[in-house]
Amino acid sequence: MRADVATAARVVVKIGSSSLTTPEGALDGDRVDALVALLAKTRARGTEVVLVSSGAIAAGLAPLRLRRRPRDLATQQAAASVGQGLLLARYTAAFDRYGVRVGQVLLTVDDVTRRQHYRNAYRTFARLLDLGTLPIVNENDTVATQEIKFGDNDRLAALVAHLVHANALVLLSDVDGLYDGDPRRPDARPMPVVRSPRDLDGVRLRRANGAGVGSGGMVTKVEAAAIATSAGIPVVLTSAVRADAALAGEPVGTYFAATGRRQPTRLLWLRHATTPRGRLLLDAGAVAAVVDRRTSLLPAGVVGVEGSFAAGDPVDICAADRTPVARGLVNYGAEELPALLGRSTRDLARELGPEYEREVVHRDDLVLLKGTSHGR
Repeated sequence: MRADVATAARVVVKIGSSSLTTPEGALDGDRVDALVALLAKTRARGTEVVLVSSGAIAAGLAPLRLRRRPRDLATQQAAASVGQGLLLARYTAAFDRYGVRVGQVLLTVDDVTRRQHYRNAYRTFARLLDLGTLPIVNENDTVATQEIKFGDNDRLAALVAHLVHANALVLLSDVDGLYDGDPRRPDARPMPVVRSPRDLDGVRLRRANGAGVGSGGMVTKVEAAAIATSAGIPVVLTSAVRADAALAGEPVGTYFAATGRRQPTRLLWLRHATTPRGRLLLDAGAVAAVVDRRTSLLPAGVVGVEGSFAAGDPVDICAADRTPVARGLVNYGAEELPALLGRSTRDLARELGPEYEREVVHRDDLVLLKGTSHGR
C-alpha cells in the first residue's frame, strides 16, 4: 500500500517543533541538518518537496529568554517574529550545501479561503515549484489572530498538501506512529494501517498538554490525516528519526489510506480551516434549496442573524433550530443583513440599488457540512 508514498511525484512533509528543538526548547541545529539532508536526497531522486515546518515560536524562546512556550497570543507572536527569521536562515544555509533554493510561504486562513487571496497563494506555490524552489511553509503566527489561526501545523500541512496537488503527506513527530491507546502504557498496541475512519472507533487519542514547545497532539494528527485522506491523499505518520524509511515506502509508523477523491481546494479550506464569525438561520425552504439543490443563499430564505461579522467573513448556515448545514463567505455585514431578511433580491435592487441584487452567500463560496445529504 505504501508504494504511493515511495513513488509520489510531489510530497508534503510536516515536522513538529518537538522534533526540531533541544530538551530546553532551543532550535537544534543537528536535527535541522538531518532533516535537510533527507529532503535533499528525496529531491535528488526526482520528488518535489514542500516542507511545512513548525519551530518559529520555539526558535524565538531562547533569544527572548523565555523558558517555555507562552500561552498568550501576543507573546507567541513576539516569539514567532524573532524565531521565524532564525529558523529560515538555518534552513537556507543547510539547503544551500546541497544546491537547493528555498522560499518562505507564511499563511493565514484568510490567505486561502477568500477567493482572490487563495488564487494568489496557489500561483505562488505553483511558480516556486516550477522554478525548482523548495517552499517552506508555516502559519503566519506574527499577525494571525485567534479567529484566523489554523490552530496547528498538522491541519495546515493537510490543507497545503491539497493546495499543491501533492501525492502524499508525511507527518513527522516525536512519536513513532498511532497507537490504540496511550503509547506510554504497556498494553497500547501500534496501528500500522488505518484504512477508514471506522478503524479508529474506540481508539482514545491524546491531545498535547501545552507544556512543551509544540501545540498539537495525536488528535490533531489524526484530524489532519482525515482531511488529507478524504481528499485522496495518503498519509504516513511516524517519528522524525524514521523519516527516511517513511519516504522510501517502508512499513514504519502508521499509514492512512486515501478514502475519498480530490475536492475543490478552496472549499476544503473553508470547511476545515475557518472559524465561523456568526450564524444565519434559514427557513425550511431555504435549507432544502441550499442543501439539496445547491443554490446560492438569498435574503428571502434567511429568518435570523447571530454574531458579529463583516462582508467576506465565514458564517455557519443553519436550520431554524441552529443545526449547521453549511458554511460560507457572507456578502453582507451583520448590521446590514437584518433589514434585508425575507425580501426578494428584485425588490431590494429596486428600492436600494443594483448592488443589493447579490446573494447573501454565493454557491461558489459555500460548502456543505458533514451530516447533510451532500456533506458526508
